[in-house]
Amino acid sequence: MGSALRAHGLVRTYRVGWRRRARRGLDGLDLDLPRGAIHALVGPNGSGKSTLLRLVSGAERADAGQLEVLGGAPGARAERVTWLPSESPFPRELGAREVLELIASVRGLREWSAEADALLEQVGLADAGTAPTRTYSRGMLRRLGLAQAFLGAPELVLLDEPTAGLDAPGFQVLDSLLARARAAGTTVLLASHLLEDVVERCDTLSVLLDGRCRLHGEPRQLLQDAPGIAARGLGPTDWDALRAEVERRGGTLVPGTVRASLGMGELYQRAADASEEPERP
Repeated sequence: MGSALRAHGLVRTYRVGWRRRARRGLDGLDLDLPRGAIHALVGPNGSGKSTLLRLVSGAERADAGQLEVLGGAPGARAERVTWLPSESPFPRELGAREVLELIASVRGLREWSAEADALLEQVGLADAGTAPTRTYSRGMLRRLGLAQAFLGAPELVLLDEPTAGLDAPGFQVLDSLLARARAAGTTVLLASHLLEDVVERCDTLSVLLDGRCRLHGEPRQLLQDAPGIAARGLGPTDWDALRAEVERRGGTLVPGTVRASLGMGELYQRAADASEEPERP
């Protein structure tokens, strides 16, 4: 299948503050992600997740290092890569269907109309398709963002904080679109600072700290030392108390499996304790 993304020694530096001091968004990042899978980037704010997505999309260029996207240079495969930024900057006067029409035009898509209608139906915006987006809730805007990201059968979909502001129906929409991507062999790269939002949805998990990939592997492999919990005969009050205690300690109870996973704090600490050299998948 080859690599969807291959990065070696990737560096991206920004100038911040009135003194224009240099801050590295990426600091020698190495990463190799195969095609046809769902990959997750997790890390605290400032770890380099969004920076990497901007470089992969071609919106920015690296200062040093090598980056290959779908076998070519970033931006050279622009028509095959779609991107959902952390915010959804759609023209406020346009309706959802007009937004998809505009995006289809920009991407040079010809037969898009039927697919756009199907996507709006899938994300629950068919009835609001003509209403201006200024009337949409944040959850509706995120669902529209997901629809545009999957329009046109892309080969690589980049999702930056896709669950931020997502309403309850939106999580079902995200799962259905990821299932669609799996069936089509589409590669998805999603970034989040919330482990629980991606761990059950991805095939591989990469932990970024300080602009480097410090841990990479299958989620179960990275979390295999998480404590397990067997719970029987608990009443509703006991269950609520157990959930509250696990969450207080930074863990998550996963419905249906009654198990605890590592919290973000523990995972970050494990990543920080890894070799000072970035791990190379």
